[in-house]
Amino acid sequence: MNHWIVVPFLLPALTACGLLLVRERLATQRVVSLVSVLALLVVSAVLVHQAAGGDFGVYAFGDWPARIGIVFVLDRLSALMVCLTAVVACASVLYAVQGWDSRGAHFHALFHFQLMGLNGAFLTGDLFNLFVCFELMLIASYALLQHGGGAQRLKVGIHYVVLNLLGSALFLVAVSMLYRVGGTLNMADLAVALANAPPEQGPWIRSGGLLLVIVFLLKAAAAPLYLWLPGTYAAASAPVAGLFSVLTKVGVYAVARVAWIVFGASNVMEAFAAIVLPAALVSLVCAALGAFAAVTLTQLASWLALASSAMALAAVGLFSIAGLGGGLYYLLASTLAIPALFLLADALGGARGSFGDRLCRAPRMHGAAAIGVLYVVVAVVVAGLPPLAGFLGKVSILQGAGAMPWVWGIILCTSLLNLVALVRAGTRLFWSAAPDPCNGLPSAASAARLAPVGLLVAAIMALTIFAGPVDRYVRQAAQDVVTPGDYVDRVLGATALRWTIRVEPDAAEGARQ
Repeated sequence: MNHWIVVPFLLPALTACGLLLVRERLATQRVVSLVSVLALLVVSAVLVHQAAGGDFGVYAFGDWPARIGIVFVLDRLSALMVCLTAVVACASVLYAVQGWDSRGAHFHALFHFQLMGLNGAFLTGDLFNLFVCFELMLIASYALLQHGGGAQRLKVGIHYVVLNLLGSALFLVAVSMLYRVGGTLNMADLAVALANAPPEQGPWIRSGGLLLVIVFLLKAAAAPLYLWLPGTYAAASAPVAGLFSVLTKVGVYAVARVAWIVFGASNVMEAFAAIVLPAALVSLVCAALGAFAAVTLTQLASWLALASSAMALAAVGLFSIAGLGGGLYYLLASTLAIPALFLLADALGGARGSFGDRLCRAPRMHGAAAIGVLYVVVAVVVAGLPPLAGFLGKVSILQGAGAMPWVWGIILCTSLLNLVALVRAGTRLFWSAAPDPCNGLPSAASAARLAPVGLLVAAIMALTIFAGPVDRYVRQAAQDVVTPGDYVDRVLGATALRWTIRVEPDAAEGARQ
């Protein structure tokens, strides 16, 4: 058994528990947190290398069979998402240790509980365990959102929690319906059960599937369930908002994973296709209009986070290998760029002596040139301009759309609006002739603030430089998702083999029946 698969889940869990034991010593918490996220980055890189060959790694907790146990599954897509989470987490922790973590209690423990939920959601092969990870993310994210206090955070936090608790209730109803039909919640086992279900079970399957897609669209902040995201992300502290940029991608990931594996052999896929793409395109339009109307850089980053999620969801909604492959490439680039934009907004606000990051004053500070260069790189990626990775991903999505002119038109028009919003913000921030009465930050402080942003920009540049290998990897990952036969065979075969080894043959046969 490949024990590396479970490390991205257990490492943050053990780190969070350990941090609670040293909660009175902030310096120790910072060291432990940084070491843990760096270790997570190394482990995730190892997992990406292992998954690159196309082999599916299966970790069965307790060696129980798939029908009654919990499994983690490592393939190209799950390894990629865990690695992306680790990169964003490294940048967020590096930024947080410069002062944000001292504004409230238990920041680092909550941060690692959040990582635990994210990595568990990406690796799990069980629907109920996915629900558990969703709840873990909800609890940790709400506490992180409130870090530092404030009336605005409390207000948006209530909306955030109420909507997500409603989604959790619908999730439970959906999995109950599917369990009634299949007698299991393991995705691979459920795929077989639903494919062989009698016709009279069709209403239960369709109802459960539609409820699941609603829940996942809520998690991905798709229209009309997107209104919680802009206010929540704008109110959160910069490192928390950076990690939250991965949060909505869990919903996008869940749509892709569950649609093809669980419902790929049923007519529920038609309902998924009829709902996901329109919701994603409407979300793109709303996000572009919101970005165009934003008056602060943090608000702009929040609406662009919605645009990033909507673009990836639109690629999934095309339900094709080409579209999903391009969507994964764009997801990587934009999910690195959005946290960088949040951190830049905070750095600019701090340079003015407040965190208001207004778009009406020129920041004449030490390090302004470096911030300007970083902003241009991030803006190019988010807007999808050549030659960086955002452009390559967006072109692949358009190719996957094929002869669908309305998709082309919406994507291109919303990209233009996002570009105008980013150019307007950059012009007011860096080329305004208005004098700035605020003193700039010392050079050392500016360099420390920009280091996490530099890490994210370096990762974006790596995606661009190694575009060929990365593109092949994401297309192979898309192929694995769209044709889940190997996934199902590997999960069921691996758990059945260990089960027959550990118990008597008669008992094993009885358990399978």
